[in-house]
Amino acid sequence: MAPSSHRGGQPLDLDAAPVLDDDGRVARTGNLWTCVAHIITGVIGAGVLALSWSVAQLGWVAGPVAMVCFAAVTYVSAVLLSHCYRSPAPAAPGGSDLPSSEGDKTRRNYTYMGAVRALLGRKHAYVCGSLQYLYLYGIGVAYTITTATCLGAIKKANCYHDHGRGAARCTSDDREQHLFMLLFGVAQLVLSFIPNFHSMAWLSVVAAVMSFTYSTIGLGLGLSKTIGDGVVRGSVAGVPMHTPMQKVWRVSQAIGDIAFAYPYSIVLLEIQDTLRSSPPEGETLRKGNVIAMLATTFFYLCVGCFGYAAFGDAAPGNLLTGFGFYEPYWLVDFANACIVLHILGGYQFFSQQIFTVWDRWLAARCPDSAFVCRTYAVRLVPGLPRYGLNLQRVCFRTAYVASTTALAVVFPYFNEVLGLLGALIFWPLIIYLPVEMYCVQRRVRAWTPTWVALQAFSVACFAVGTFAFVGCVQGVVQKRLGS
Repeated sequence: MAPSSHRGGQPLDLDAAPVLDDDGRVARTGNLWTCVAHIITGVIGAGVLALSWSVAQLGWVAGPVAMVCFAAVTYVSAVLLSHCYRSPAPAAPGGSDLPSSEGDKTRRNYTYMGAVRALLGRKHAYVCGSLQYLYLYGIGVAYTITTATCLGAIKKANCYHDHGRGAARCTSDDREQHLFMLLFGVAQLVLSFIPNFHSMAWLSVVAAVMSFTYSTIGLGLGLSKTIGDGVVRGSVAGVPMHTPMQKVWRVSQAIGDIAFAYPYSIVLLEIQDTLRSSPPEGETLRKGNVIAMLATTFFYLCVGCFGYAAFGDAAPGNLLTGFGFYEPYWLVDFANACIVLHILGGYQFFSQQIFTVWDRWLAARCPDSAFVCRTYAVRLVPGLPRYGLNLQRVCFRTAYVASTTALAVVFPYFNEVLGLLGALIFWPLIIYLPVEMYCVQRRVRAWTPTWVALQAFSVACFAVGTFAFVGCVQGVVQKRLGS
């Protein structure tokens, strides 16, 4: 066949034209293994550091069982949500109410909020967005707390190595922790103004490498201590408390921490949007879910259980900063430095999503405002290109970073804050919305066996999420009041 030519008589290079998907975008190239990598990267993070403490509160039976149950719930939620990537789903031939295939669906939902808006309407999307952005804001607070404890741990580990464990000069106070938080806040303020910082390709790579590094170090230290001591510590009931009510609160906080460590549903559709269409994205994602959940759960069980076996009831709230480990000090320092590097980029990854939405919303509301829309070219450093300075961005981003830092100073409670964030989104974003969207997408009729099973699943998870949320709020209030 002769090559095609356009009106000017020159042959067209058909190979140069990009291959497009059915939505007009460049063809996705993701496969099963990139899907697994994205899921594991999205799941494993700072939450893994609290798992040993969580197992210690729950004991040798309830602790591992709780992690397996949350893995199963997360998997079910992800499967339900994976069916909502394309919508609406037309009736299949033959009168069935179910879609005949992935390809029959007419529209891609690129984001979680987009799927909620398409299937459940604007009101649900508004609630979803509010919770998502509140969660992202809370991540900034939690990361500020974590960074301060990591920097303090590095300082203390070096001091213990030089002057001996328990040396008086190695004690620290709240002022030192507050200083570390302020330094982190200043660093984040600078990073907040780097153009497209959150879009830099290396950011996700660094975050993934760092999270795996410090998690693996924590696992290795726990395993080596257990083998070295020759004793498996801990009990079936977990850490004993003075009153049954205190035990109930601790259990609820531990459940909140496990909830924080698992769910990734709010980014699942973004992961699905990277997958090629053949085989169908949903099929690939569901296979990836199985592999990723098995790998993550095995890893979490190892970290949580070996940490508990090593320290028993004395398992620290943060495995790498609670000073269960002192030596080798350089390895403890390196692990904590990895956490700090991970969090430096992670804070921006989450916060820039809020910045982008705020900038667009304000620009749409005030298109003629110079304060909002005008950019001034300024040269901040001689010899470097001019920087586009926007006054609204300066004010909002400064206030944002300052507020997350201030909240971290007021509530510097690692386990309770992580648990609070995990419990906050567990039922509404991880369970309720995926269940409701699935029922709409698959046209599940009320009071059918499938509908009853899904609603029972949702109600049970609501009870667990509420229990964890109330317990974590109680923990924050109790620590703040010093009782």
